[in-house]
Amino acid sequence: MSGAGFVEPGESMEEAVRRELWEEVSLKVGTVTYHATQPWPFPSSLMLGCYAQALSRDFEIDGHEIGAARWLTRDEVRARLADRIEDEMKLPVTIAIAHYLIKDWANG
Repeated sequence: MSGAGFVEPGESMEEAVRRELWEEVSLKVGTVTYHATQPWPFPSSLMLGCYAQALSRDFEIDGHEIGAARWLTRDEVRARLADRIEDEMKLPVTIAIAHYLIKDWANG
């Protein structure tokens, strides 16, 4: 899953990742690890990329911020990155940190 959100005052990065995933897709996650940053064009903002370990495969999209979600295997992601699968699902653009995280995970 790939999502975006903001860290609330008094909240750790790890807590923010857990909260955002819960709010957006009702997914409970345990371990959250920092992976990378990305330049962000807005003042007083920083884009962080993290990995989170899902505690189950069950999720439910919120229908507002997230329109669709699904689990993919590493092989499926590699095929999508190589443009071997074409359907309605699009990966994030290559300049997005989400794309970098997905590509790194698929090749890890």
